[in-house]
Amino acid sequence: MNTSRYQQCIEACQACARACDECASACLSEEDVGMFAGCIRLDLDCAAVCRVASSLMARESSFVTEFCELCAGVCAACAAECSNHEAEHCQRCAQACNRCAQACRDMAAGPAAG
Repeated sequence: MNTSRYQQCIEACQACARACDECASACLSEEDVGMFAGCIRLDLDCAAVCRVASSLMARESSFVTEFCELCAGVCAACAAECSNHEAEHCQRCAQACNRCAQACRDMAAGPAAG
């Protein structure tokens, strides 16, 4: 198998999943955890979707294009939510999510997709 065509997207997904895990954990330590409930939910969803996308690319699944399009949407939603919070961990997560969303869009739209 030659997964090199997916390498940049796999790395972005893995970095995003890690950032989302870190953000969710940090949100749980915030004074007003309730204010971060939506952020935590999206962090968990985004991390899970990114891990599945990374796994599908690693095995060159026939569902890569469609799943990466979904992943881009979840990442964009998570980035938007995290951007609403001033916490540094949320801002770092939003950046990672935006990078991953773009990498997934590029991969899904590219000539190597599918």
